[in-house]
Amino acid sequence: MSTPDIHQVLKQYWGYERFRPLQEEIIQAVLAGKDTLALLPTGGGKSLCFQVPALVSGGICVVVSPLIALMKDQVENLRLRGIKAEAVYSGMSYREIDRILDNCAYGDIRFLYVSPERLATDLFKVRVQKMKVNLLAVDEAHCISQWGYDFRPEYLQIAEIRPLMKDIPVLALTASATSQVVEDIQQRLLFPKLNVFRKSFERKNLHYHVRIVEDKNTKMIDVCRNVKGTGIVYVRNRRSTKELAALLGKNKISADFYHAGLTHKEREQKQNNWKQNKTRVMVCTNAFGMGIDKPDVRFVVHYEIPDGPEAYYQEAGRAGRDEKKAFAVLLYNKADKMEAELKLKNSIPKEEDIKRVYHALGAYLNIAIGSGFMQTYPFDLAQFAQRFKVAGSLAYNSLKVLEQEGFIRLSDAIHEPSRVMFTVNNAELYRFQVAHAHFDPFIRMILRLYGGMFDEYVIIHEEDIAAKLKIPATDVVKFLDQLKQYNLIEYIKQTDSPKITFVKERFDLSNLRIDRKLLRFREEVQTIRLKAVIGYAEQYAVCRSRYLLHYFDEVNTGDCGVCDVCLLKNELDLNDTEIEEIFAAIQVELNHEPCDTKMLVKALRLQDKKVLAVLQLALEHDLVYADTRGMLNWRK
Repeated sequence: MSTPDIHQVLKQYWGYERFRPLQEEIIQAVLAGKDTLALLPTGGGKSLCFQVPALVSGGICVVVSPLIALMKDQVENLRLRGIKAEAVYSGMSYREIDRILDNCAYGDIRFLYVSPERLATDLFKVRVQKMKVNLLAVDEAHCISQWGYDFRPEYLQIAEIRPLMKDIPVLALTASATSQVVEDIQQRLLFPKLNVFRKSFERKNLHYHVRIVEDKNTKMIDVCRNVKGTGIVYVRNRRSTKELAALLGKNKISADFYHAGLTHKEREQKQNNWKQNKTRVMVCTNAFGMGIDKPDVRFVVHYEIPDGPEAYYQEAGRAGRDEKKAFAVLLYNKADKMEAELKLKNSIPKEEDIKRVYHALGAYLNIAIGSGFMQTYPFDLAQFAQRFKVAGSLAYNSLKVLEQEGFIRLSDAIHEPSRVMFTVNNAELYRFQVAHAHFDPFIRMILRLYGGMFDEYVIIHEEDIAAKLKIPATDVVKFLDQLKQYNLIEYIKQTDSPKITFVKERFDLSNLRIDRKLLRFREEVQTIRLKAVIGYAEQYAVCRSRYLLHYFDEVNTGDCGVCDVCLLKNELDLNDTEIEEIFAAIQVELNHEPCDTKMLVKALRLQDKKVLAVLQLALEHDLVYADTRGMLNWRK
């Protein structure tokens, strides 16, 4: 049987006739055995770059990803296409992981998705050497760089497992990275030769706008009314999602809210309603949008400023993936800057606070010193903070530092359905049914509803079993618990709760080492990013798209012509230099003495229309204000 080529695979499994720009070149580089870094913008088709070459080659592709929800989504999508895939991540039982890795070593699994903390376990290291690995794909590769915006120390372990998968290439993928991060990724993944494919981050169909307003609610409603089609409104906290969705509803705009604290059923229902256009606007935290394939989003509104240009670029980039006209609107005022700077300042807790939270965490989860390695526990932050009398924000930020230091791993609420597997063979089960007749109808029903339970873990739904047997769902859980006590089954109950994994065993506080130098470094990097995104919001002369592209080291790009800055410049026939010069002239004049608008225009001896337009910009950006006498002042 001949090996299919990449175009046959693309057509057979995805139904596409041709690749997107750069996809084919990346795939050919991988098939040639070259370590490769692919930088493709949000919605650029990164997953096909490793899925296609892996299917052309024999064996299995190992995919490292930090995002459990995205891993599960990709595994499900591959299975729907008839491609066998599995995922291993924190929270799964040892037996479950053992069986999956066994199937990957000796079965016909084509893709194994694995969370980075799992790479360091002896179980994975032993089993991966028995797999016929054809490619190691590293998704969200910026996580390996301390300069990256979501550094994860577990990613540093990827280089350590490379020798266990001899002579296979690495494909690293990310949607956004500066030149510094690009270089760092390749060094840390031990590329023998630099090899980068970079698609421009320019989105010509996306119109970037900043609106400097005190009344954000009115402007948000205006955007939702004036831009037709579906949209997203991003906010920072869960309470705001519900409040703003209700506000849009009162203004006859179809809207719903979404955050990670909802149950799986709620999240799934809300997401499906939005994808099917039953809901027009989703008001959400950044938990929404990752991996959602909806190409016709017409606008993304940021109600508050994000943490940096990377986050803004990725979230705004969820608009207009169909390459039709779309809008990215940032609502901003001076209070945002102060809040963001305060949040950054408070996000780096003191070393003694971090150690206090770590000690309390061990007590809360009842983990003895020296134990807990790679164990996962349900975790309620609010309950934890209340029990140990720690401010919620301090507890959260301390846990984030512990995560960055590689001690723990935090995850948002991820739905894990109930799973069951029989641990005895057919003959042993039959003898049990004869000896315990009251279990017989129940066992026969679950065997009839679900196949393959003797070979692997099977997802079950207690409500479905209850409906068939006409008993309460609580009785189904009792039956399953009893069968587990008889050692007939492994039963893992469903969960929606956030989780914490101890990536290392619990240390005594005297042995807990917090890297102060790394703490300072991370604060410096976060400060640089925050300044860059504040600069994006407050600057008034440079094309918005060009500003973002320059941050990502694309320097030879022209103006987009469609952002708010470009539209103003085109309307007034102004260039960057003229705007800067008029601003400077206004500043000099108003610093000399306050004056009214007429006096200012007369003093500058420039074209009235241009001065008034730039003055309006200065007022909007709060660089100029009117005092109680109506005189204009330059804000010191």
